[in-house]
Amino acid sequence: MTKRIAIILLLCPVLVNAQMLSGSIKNDKGVVLPFSSILIKGTTKGTTANAKGQYSINLAKGNYVLVCQHVGFASVEKKIKISEEHTIVNFELAEQQYKLNDVVVKSGSEDPAYEIIRKTIAKREEYLKEIKKFSTEVYIKGELQLRNYPKRFLGEKVDFEDGDTSKKKMIFLSETVANYSVDNDKKKIEVVSTKVSGRSDGFGFSSPQIISFYENNITLRALNPRGFISPISNNALNYYRYKFEGTFFEGDKQISRIKVIPKRKYEPLFSGYMNIIEDEWRIYSLQLNVFKEQQMQLLDTLTIEQLYMPLKNTWVIKQQVMYPAGKFLGFDFFGHFIQVYDKFDIAPDFKPKFFNNTLLKFFDSSNKKSLQYWDSIRPLPLTQAEAIDYKKKDSLEQLRQQPHYLDSLDQKRNKLTFNKLFFTGYNYSKEKYKTNFTADPLINALGLYYNPAEGRVSVFGVNYNKRFEGRQNLNIKPSVRYGYARQNFNAKLNTSYSFGKKYLNSIALSFGSDVFQFNNENPVSETNNTISTYFWQHNHIRSYMASFFKANYSFGIGEGITIGVGVNYQDRTPMDNVINSLKDNVFAPNYPTEIMVSNIAAHKAFSAQFTASWRPGARYIEFPDRKVNIGSKYPILGISIVRGMPNIFGSDADYTKWKLTVSDNLNMKLGGMLSYNVESGGFLQANKVYAPDYNHYLGNQTALANTYLRSFQLLPYYELSNTKSLYGAAHIEYHLNGLFTNKIPGFRKLNWFLVLGANGLAIAENSRYNYTEVFISLENIFKVGRIDFIKGYKIGADQHNNTISGIRFSIPVMK
Repeated sequence: MTKRIAIILLLCPVLVNAQMLSGSIKNDKGVVLPFSSILIKGTTKGTTANAKGQYSINLAKGNYVLVCQHVGFASVEKKIKISEEHTIVNFELAEQQYKLNDVVVKSGSEDPAYEIIRKTIAKREEYLKEIKKFSTEVYIKGELQLRNYPKRFLGEKVDFEDGDTSKKKMIFLSETVANYSVDNDKKKIEVVSTKVSGRSDGFGFSSPQIISFYENNITLRALNPRGFISPISNNALNYYRYKFEGTFFEGDKQISRIKVIPKRKYEPLFSGYMNIIEDEWRIYSLQLNVFKEQQMQLLDTLTIEQLYMPLKNTWVIKQQVMYPAGKFLGFDFFGHFIQVYDKFDIAPDFKPKFFNNTLLKFFDSSNKKSLQYWDSIRPLPLTQAEAIDYKKKDSLEQLRQQPHYLDSLDQKRNKLTFNKLFFTGYNYSKEKYKTNFTADPLINALGLYYNPAEGRVSVFGVNYNKRFEGRQNLNIKPSVRYGYARQNFNAKLNTSYSFGKKYLNSIALSFGSDVFQFNNENPVSETNNTISTYFWQHNHIRSYMASFFKANYSFGIGEGITIGVGVNYQDRTPMDNVINSLKDNVFAPNYPTEIMVSNIAAHKAFSAQFTASWRPGARYIEFPDRKVNIGSKYPILGISIVRGMPNIFGSDADYTKWKLTVSDNLNMKLGGMLSYNVESGGFLQANKVYAPDYNHYLGNQTALANTYLRSFQLLPYYELSNTKSLYGAAHIEYHLNGLFTNKIPGFRKLNWFLVLGANGLAIAENSRYNYTEVFISLENIFKVGRIDFIKGYKIGADQHNNTISGIRFSIPVMK
């Protein structure tokens, strides 16, 4: 009690002297100017207007000079005196008038803008590295709204379950206050408070991104993997045209307004305006746009506005606003994301070990702040629509926690339809208990799958999922399989449980009987093989039956390290074909004839496995109840050791094999993306190895591509399986992401991208051949598809059969 009284007494003078100042900001035609900036002259203290041009700020009693700014409008200063309880000061801004002075642009001569841009480019690197360390407080607000949306999506009715049938609605609203600290390449974001409309336990958009146009290449997350070329990059004159619009003064600073114009369409470029401070040749403010034709993904338009302010002998960003808009699959959306910076310190004294591998940290109770707290700290007031959305969705959230509402919601969601029952699968949920029950589509149980070892095959499974607090999640899935021609019935149970407050841990257990492919990674899908067998009589699956149990435990220990241990037992039984031909075409035996002269004998195999992966320099997002690895600039290193152990549960297997892997994605910005996966492995000892335990490689003999960066798209499935002591494999893909294709007239409008790549496999003491394939591909076809044109080379094979060619297709929904 004594401490509380002391705090109240300390705060009383501040509360008494602090008075509310508010108002609105419009142009001289009465149109509101959203996100205008209000600064107290001579300081970095200020506020920002909301989307409706309304602002508010608490100031102590006294005299002030307010400076109101908006990009493209002349600043206005007003002297005010804060003495009453509530002061209202409105602003009216006129469009900025630009003076050309004595500048005359003669026909054929260079526009004066080019000289200004050259001088700005010359200072670019200096200003990029000018502030090596700083700390600041940042307020982030993100908002997305719909203008229209389809009645149905993927066959299901679109229902936001908010009782509002209007086509215009707010679908996302969040606010965050964070401390942002930088020391050269080290960064740390500490979230003090965060709020998501309708989600009391949610974490809002909390990672500030100061877009520095002093960088040569501007990275805009997910919008273009190549990034966008800055209008003041070192080579900007090769990409942009510029036009001098005139000058204006802000205090004693002369500002030049430059119009930025892309030279060519379909290049990752900006258009709009930059205001450059004369003699200093630095950015004062900007308003730049990116359009879909500039190779932007996901959005149709994006506008970026930035406003800088002086601090000591430099300039720092005051605010940044991004306006995304687009249409995707019938959803017409728009929004804004604003970042307001305050309390800049460009000479902070960071404590030792302040920077660590945690990039973004959410403090305890950061998402549990009261409404009174938010009303007291947000630098821009809520609009009426935002206030209504908070109130409505918070009320809906409370309602959704009521048992009667959850029951009615379950009843609605759990409605059984023919489409769900037969084609997509049926889902039954009980939100009150955080449980979910899913049944496979009945079409899977109608015996449509087919292979010569079983004939027609029915498969059916159900899945039970239970969510607990934090990361705790329980999953149980029983399933059955029946082969009609063989009359074999198999049943199995898969279970998994994930948990871990700091790092993710998981336990998985499965047992029963099942049909396994000789390569237990299942290189051939049941659907693809059924189509291939029925229509072309090409059966690619090679299988056996086994009773089994399998257990795995994986756990993270920090620093980008994850460890896994497990055991696997199979009591294997051979399966010969029960159907030998179809349409006068004889099927190959149901075992890999490339490595075996007869089917396996019945046997048992018990193995233990150790795996570890490490990503050096891994960075984390730290929530109050868990840490999430978000990767690093270094590759992922992996190791796996499998020991086949004889005499355990009657095991006949006796071998030890190992594998090392290195993989990464290298962002070369304008140059595209280079992805690779390299591995090496082999058998340390192979006293007794059965075919399912060989080193197998993911081959492919169907039209649909197998997993990229792990597979060989033309290699027969088992032709190079082996027990050799050493092999090496490499997969590499160069995604050009629009490089070159954006220069082909007509074709560039499709926004399809080139991919170049190769896959290679070399095996020590190989009696067959080593294998390499090269390919050229087109991806981003209708946003999702890819087609590969591949040439394979069997190095060392019979010279009359040492090359193969093929085409592969990839459609994510079919994988």
